[in-house]
Parts: sequence; structure tokens; C-alpha cells
Amino acid sequence: MKYNLLTILGPTATGKTGLAAHVTARLKGEIISADSRQVYRGMDLGTGKDYADYFVDGVEVPSHLVDIEAAGVHYNVYRFQTDFIRVYNEIQSRGKFPVLCGGSGLYLEAVLKNYRLIEVPPNRELRKELEGKTLEELTGILKSMKPRLHNDTDVETDRRAVRAIEIEKYYAEHAQEASEMPEIRSLNIGIDFDREMRRQRITLRLKQRLEEGMLDEVQKLLDSGLTPDQLIYYGLEYKFLTLHLIGELSYDEMFRQLEIAIHQFAKRQMTWFRGMEKRGTKIHWVNGHLPMNEKVEEILNLLE
Repeated sequence: MKYNLLTILGPTATGKTGLAAHVTARLKGEIISADSRQVYRGMDLGTGKDYADYFVDGVEVPSHLVDIEAAGVHYNVYRFQTDFIRVYNEIQSRGKFPVLCGGSGLYLEAVLKNYRLIEVPPNRELRKELEGKTLEELTGILKSMKPRLHNDTDVETDRRAVRAIEIEKYYAEHAQEASEMPEIRSLNIGIDFDREMRRQRITLRLKQRLEEGMLDEVQKLLDSGLTPDQLIYYGLEYKFLTLHLIGELSYDEMFRQLEIAIHQFAKRQMTWFRGMEKRGTKIHWVNGHLPMNEKVEEILNLLE
């Protein structure tokens, strides 16, 4: 086989995990998650962990890099790349086939394009200098260091913007050492739905997760000692549900604003994937409307 990795990607609510599990079961492989928020324990419904999707014909497909960190810890692309290399090598050593699955474009590209990454420690002095600056001012500083922002979430909150500035400053001052990434030959599969269907799936999924107790999940995280600011840092569901729980948004306002934010997020994900293609990553787009067995066979045929 000319490929040593299968990557299944797509925007939120396109059924990536279920498809990855079915293909992985056929390959007798193991899944590596590429989701920047599913690494956190206790953040389940809000991050869209669909545990049932990992089961195929009653058997659980092995998976990695889900539920590996406590909520509140800052996981990042450097740590993901390091964890990916370790898990990938372990899977290969067992003679199993690795399947990378997720929607975090930066994480995916860090593997597929072998980004040269280094760990960035906190810079207390810089943080003190930036204290009190508005988000607009912080965004301006970041853009002066990095004119083309790859990730809008870097400037979603003051805290994220400060961290992004900290990283750019460190990278500018320190020579980067190449990470010891294995030679990756990946077949990249994208799940394609038209925009309207994608919107319908997002809204339906949001309603289902709220019915399943997503608000209770966020309340439980707050009760465990996490501050509202810590949860708001994670954006999307955790931001808007926290704002509702602390009384800043009514339920209807929360739902409406969150629904819009997830639609915008999915659009940004697609923009990133199209950007990956422009930057030289070949993605085979599979029709999301096809029955599961047809999608699986199409992917297996491409692999062979």
C-alpha cells in the first residue's frame, strides 16, 4: 500500500467519526483524533464527542487523543504534534493502520505538512505589558507580527490573543528545531455536504445535544471549580452556554447566537480545507449523502 495514513476531515456535523470508525474497522486499524477540544475530559457534549460512533457492529474501534487532559489545561498544536508522533509510531509498531480524523485544520496540517513546531513557555513580562489592552489593540499587535491570521480563534478573546502574541514573539526570537515527524504518505478524504444540508445538520445536532444535557455538562464544569472565563476561553458551546448560565444571555439568545457561531465556524473550517488544497494538500471529497457502506467502499478503493 502506498499510503501509511488515512486522514478523514470535514467541517463540524458531517459524520467524520462514524465514517472513520467504519473504515478503520475494515482496515483493522486505530483512530487518532485531531480535535483541539475533544482532548478534554468532562467536555463531551459541548465538543461533540460521539462515543457511540466508535462502535461498529457492537465492537469498539481503538482511538487515541480523546479525554487525555483535564478541562482548564491549555492544550496546543505543539503538544498535539508531539502526541501524534508518539501514537502514530505505537500504532505502526503493532502492525495496525492509523486513521487520523478531525476538523481542527491547524492540527491536521501540522501533521500533513510537518510543521516545524517548538513549545512556547509563558512570558510573564510580556503578559504584564499587554495587560489592560483591548481585544482590538491586541488584534492589531498580532497582525503586525503575523499579517495573515490563519486562525480566527486566536483573536476570539483577550486571553487567546495574548497567547498568540506570546507564541509569535517566541518564534521570532528562537531558532526552530524540526520535529521528528515520520514520513507521512496520507490519503486525505473530505466529507462533502452542500451548504444548506450542512446548516440543517448543525442545527439538528445542536438541538439534540441540548436535549441530551449539554447545559448540565457546562454547569457541572463550573461547579467543579472552573471559572466562567476559563470556559469562555474554549469558545462556541462553552462560551454561549456559560454566558447563559451566569445570566448574561437568555436561553433563546444563547441558542440563536450559538447556532450562528457554529455555522460561521463550519464556514471557516471549509475555508481552511480549501486553503490546504491551495497549499498543495490533495483532498478527495466524498459525497456525504451516500450510504455508509458506499462511502467506506469508495475510500477503501482509493487506498488500494
